[in-house]
Amino acid sequence: MPRFAGRCRQLSEARATNLWLAAGSVIVQQQAIRDHDQAMRNYFVGTHRRPSWRKAGRDEGFRIVHVKPSDVRRLSRKMGEVRIPKAGWVRFRWSRQVPQDVKSFRVTMDRAGRWHVAFAAEPDPIPGPGNGERVGIDRGVAVSAALSNGELLSCPRLAGQEQQRLRRLERRLARAKRGSERRKRVKRALARLKARDADIRKDWCEKTSTSLACRFDVIRVEDLKIGCMTRSAKGTATEPGRNVRQKAGLNREIMRSGWGLLVRRLSDKAPGRVEKVNPAYTSQRCSGAGTSQRAVARAKPCSAAWLAVTRWTLT
Repeated sequence: MPRFAGRCRQLSEARATNLWLAAGSVIVQQQAIRDHDQAMRNYFVGTHRRPSWRKAGRDEGFRIVHVKPSDVRRLSRKMGEVRIPKAGWVRFRWSRQVPQDVKSFRVTMDRAGRWHVAFAAEPDPIPGPGNGERVGIDRGVAVSAALSNGELLSCPRLAGQEQQRLRRLERRLARAKRGSERRKRVKRALARLKARDADIRKDWCEKTSTSLACRFDVIRVEDLKIGCMTRSAKGTATEPGRNVRQKAGLNREIMRSGWGLLVRRLSDKAPGRVEKVNPAYTSQRCSGAGTSQRAVARAKPCSAAWLAVTRWTLT
């Protein structure tokens, strides 16, 4: 297979002979070739899996490069517009200030049918407060993040009525016939509800990570392998797993708690100040206090149990 430059030359030849291909933006098509070329390189290096065929409705979008300052303009306090090749000016909701040195942006559509535009920019890290305070974070399911200073942070979820509606839609989707219009309507309604749940979780992770980065100089978390922890337990046909439904429920709760997103955003906002601790022996029972280190969420601050529990996060 030729590399990126060779495939771009093939693209130019194909655009000259196919009018339907020439009707699209050459920038979008070249960036799709670049993404595939990078994915294949990652596969041969061994860091990623082999790229598969794109699935309709998932990861819909395209990237535009070589953006000029005149391609983005603000219309009002809440609205702006961006110039997209072959489409013209497209309005979007102005949620934050667009950097002046932005060079590219990506337009995506999620499963709920909402279109988003994201401008590529590297924000400045949040400076440390300089007070010398350190904190340890223990991530859990009942309590999303338990801090060593006694704070318990829980990721908000959907309301009770929304959770009931989510279960009803899932049952209705299981009964709908594949390829029917009814199934499409149910999938869209289910996608909108799950998108709301994801928005709530992302908002909590952003606000919590910003608060922690502004309050503490050193932040320590367990170096958890979340991908391995949320792996399915169904096994194979010859060696089926045990407690598959219980493990699936635990996996869902771990993913809903936003473990990985919280640590990733902390590392982005406070680079060099986030330390990952080996999780080995952090859950063993303390012989002196008679409790496990996971009991940090239940121990009273300044008690003997609390000091024994939080010693690993502060030293």
